[in-house]
Amino acid sequence: MGTSTFRFRQFTIAHDRCAMKVGTDGVLVGAWAELPAEGHLLDVGTGCGLIALMAAQRQPALQILGIDIDREAVGQARENVSASPFGHRIEIHLQSLPDLALSSRRFDAIVCNPPFFEETLLPPDPSRSIARHVQSLSFEELVAGTSRLLTPSGSFSLILPTTAFQSFQQLCFASGLHLRRRRLVRGTAQKEAKRVLATFVRQSGQPVEEPVLILNEGNQRTADYIALTQEFYLW
Repeated sequence: MGTSTFRFRQFTIAHDRCAMKVGTDGVLVGAWAELPAEGHLLDVGTGCGLIALMAAQRQPALQILGIDIDREAVGQARENVSASPFGHRIEIHLQSLPDLALSSRRFDAIVCNPPFFEETLLPPDPSRSIARHVQSLSFEELVAGTSRLLTPSGSFSLILPTTAFQSFQQLCFASGLHLRRRRLVRGTAQKEAKRVLATFVRQSGQPVEEPVLILNEGNQRTADYIALTQEFYLW
């Protein structure tokens, strides 16, 4: 995924001006996230617009807002959206989540591939640092903004490192958000899960633990991974 553009079945993503390129994490949450059939969706940290475009493909009646604080990424996301078949249903704004949370807008679903690296040694590229590290959007800010913007029946889906999941879930619980479904992600069957896909809602209940998603086996993509992403990838 190191080229300047990445072609999907129904749209093409240019990402040469974005700090975060098209990657497996974004594709996974875009394909797996819980989406309503209609209503309004918020894509937090939209980057090149990947998840917003995937959501538009999945739900033809959904209205989508993507926000980001990176001006170059916003410009490129707007170009990607405009060149897609879904441009009339997607807005891209240069805006932070805390600022949007001060508005009266509410969303039926919120999705995010959040910054979650906390290393002391940050990357030399400032825009990449902002995109990759929690200094740009802390988990506390993400949960607080989501709790304020989500409708009573809305859902919040994201991907996280497994090492951060427990503390993130506790933040959600303190803000009145409860785990509804979760799926661990492994690179291969032999490796430990390093990612977890999760959906949170306001209603409490017994969460659904979905089968572990294994991406590759014997240098081949697994059937589960193909089934999840087949509507998007040009295999």
